[in-house]
Amino acid sequence: MAKVVAVLATTHHPFFYRTSNLPAEERPEYADAWVRKVEAYRATLERARPDLLVMVGSDHFHQLWLDNMPQFLVGKAPMYDANFYNEEREFGLPRMSLKGHEELSAHVLREGLDRGFDLAFSNELRIDHSITCPIITVRPQNDLPIVPIYTNIFAPPLPRPERFVQLGRAIREIIGSWPGDLRVAVIGSGHLSLELGGPRQFGPHGPDPEFDRRAIGWISSGDIEGALAGVSLDSLWEPGNATHGFLDFLLMMGVAGERKADYADSLDLFHTMEAYFTWYPNGAPA
Repeated sequence: MAKVVAVLATTHHPFFYRTSNLPAEERPEYADAWVRKVEAYRATLERARPDLLVMVGSDHFHQLWLDNMPQFLVGKAPMYDANFYNEEREFGLPRMSLKGHEELSAHVLREGLDRGFDLAFSNELRIDHSITCPIITVRPQNDLPIVPIYTNIFAPPLPRPERFVQLGRAIREIIGSWPGDLRVAVIGSGHLSLELGGPRQFGPHGPDPEFDRRAIGWISSGDIEGALAGVSLDSLWEPGNATHGFLDFLLMMGVAGERKADYADSLDLFHTMEAYFTWYPNGAPA
């Protein structure tokens, strides 16, 4: 039987790779603190010794567009090409190739359908920075197979917040029903308050520090009910026009269950609040 040995919820800032690889004399003043926090976060995954990563992210209109936008999609390919040209150009992200796990992908798809989730799938999915940035930060050797799951957080109408929590709970159950002996880490990335292309982009901090404070409190304490009471599809426009990425944090809270995070950290990084959370559902590894 597969076991969820760690659940990680994180932001996915695309500038980390470039910033962390700059020579010391060219690094911005926040770079060293950022690297230290990411390395500490990486250790929380290393402790769990996973065999496979289920990766939850959201396509940034790279492969999925308004002519055909699934709400939830499972990748089921043997290999995934990763990062798109504009991500290489703007963020300095590398081309990547990620190994898939077709059998577990097919299991997630079948079991998800049977649990009432009309999941889409792709045998030719290309991965963008919502998944590759967490790989770069917590598993830079990129040596584990993945099962990618994409959510729609950009193109209304979106699933309601409670549906993300429900899918997270289902993913945890589905992994546990896999008959193979696998140690699985579920890693999902989203946003706190975020403005893209609007007047509050690139400010001295995230566009809504009060929302960030409340969101970090909900996530770190496992307060799913508080989070669901505190947000709606309409209210998430107010902290910033891309704050619906918080829905993926709700999904990860559903995977983890209503429990306090075993690890929580954050970094106020000029235009955004970076945040890192880890849960060990079966207790902290020895």
